[in-house]
Amino acid sequence: MVNHVREVFSTMVGINDLLHLPPVINPTTHFENSITAMVGLVGAYNGIVSLHAPRNLALNFTSGMLGVEVNDVDDDVYDALREITNMIAGGFKQHLSKGGLDIRLSTPSVITGNDCFFAAGRLDNALQLGFATNDGWFLVNAAFFSEKPTF
Repeated sequence: MVNHVREVFSTMVGINDLLHLPPVINPTTHFENSITAMVGLVGAYNGIVSLHAPRNLALNFTSGMLGVEVNDVDDDVYDALREITNMIAGGFKQHLSKGGLDIRLSTPSVITGNDCFFAAGRLDNALQLGFATNDGWFLVNAAFFSEKPTF
């Protein structure tokens, strides 16, 4: 899954030196000045894949995708993070089951805020991957539910 995230960022954003950070015991659930994009999984596995990025990194990701400098958080930034998260979730579903055919993805969503708490599922059923660029760090989460969520 780490390699898949690296591949998405290399292909879509142009970041080739993404550093995978060591795992932490207590996953982060509190975010400041950040943007979170998420995609639901339903089927053989049920849960949410989310990307949590500080605003400055979200701007950098969008600039890399669009090939132009982006200085303000707007719909382009939201669209870019939704697309990145959708691609990550698509890759995760391929790894989780028989080519992902028995898992459906929801439409990507985005939330933003100056002081946000994000909790999806139980922390013991979640995978949190941290990554760093030259400009900061971000997280990719995969949280799994024992029951099918309603979207």
